[in-house]
Amino acid sequence: MPRTLPPKPRRWRAAGVSISMVVPAVLIYAALLVVPVIYAIYYSFTEYNGFPTRVPEFIGLDNYRTVFGSDDMTGTMAVTAVVAVVGAVAVNAAALGLALLLKRTNRFNTFGRVVMFYPHVLSALIVGFLWQAILGPQGVVNTMLEKVGTDSLPFLSDPDWALWSMILVIVWSLFGVQLILYLAGLQAVPEDLLEAAKLDGAGRWHTFRAVTWPSLASTVTVAVITSGISLLKTYDVVVSLTGGGPAGSTKTLAYSILAVSFPQRNIGVASAQAVLLILAAAVLSLTVLFLRRRAENDAESIG
Repeated sequence: MPRTLPPKPRRWRAAGVSISMVVPAVLIYAALLVVPVIYAIYYSFTEYNGFPTRVPEFIGLDNYRTVFGSDDMTGTMAVTAVVAVVGAVAVNAAALGLALLLKRTNRFNTFGRVVMFYPHVLSALIVGFLWQAILGPQGVVNTMLEKVGTDSLPFLSDPDWALWSMILVIVWSLFGVQLILYLAGLQAVPEDLLEAAKLDGAGRWHTFRAVTWPSLASTVTVAVITSGISLLKTYDVVVSLTGGGPAGSTKTLAYSILAVSFPQRNIGVASAQAVLLILAAAVLSLTVLFLRRRAENDAESIG
């Protein structure tokens, strides 16, 4: 009689099913993210104008020398760093503060959550045009100031004012998502610890510092990383609000890649800028994770 193979153990079949479900996701991830990054790295070492008939010419690190050797490029990277760092701090501080105010569930807070999240629903281009109509030289604010006999303010016409005005607009448009993250994190704070802090006579600030803030560690990490990466990629608001001006004071790296380098057919320079942007996002993420791990180790050593 022919020998029949024993049936595969159930755990093997489960492993086979899980692998078959993971493989398509991995392939999609590689096709949409890994492959474009590899191409960007390759083109960053070449001179290429993007035409299919032109073969990319390998030029080594010349594109990176162009990026770092140009005052305009270094200024753009400085603006990007300011937007990412200041914007991440501001958006997370605003979102956490509002989350603490809106954490109780009632009709007013539910309405407040919807209103606060609404700016994120709008397209970033629409946000820029909206605030252009509010803060522009002939915008609502300056028109009202002129009617009451006060000089208009250079929100978008002065380099310093324009940068901080743009950061304010970006923070306004982004903090809705961070607000939802912090609200979810606050719901996970153990109630017994909060009650114990109240019984010990701890005030609101001491309770927040000793109980709420440590419980939000993972939420803060996710919120800072996601907001920081979003700010590094700022492009739409720049296009519709300031157009990179005045005098390049609001030109970010993403704007330089998409609105300057690519239209000029400088694919190699644009790719080098994109690689630097990817590295900046990686450094930001690793720095936040390192600081969180260090804080956890310090807390354990003290405890």
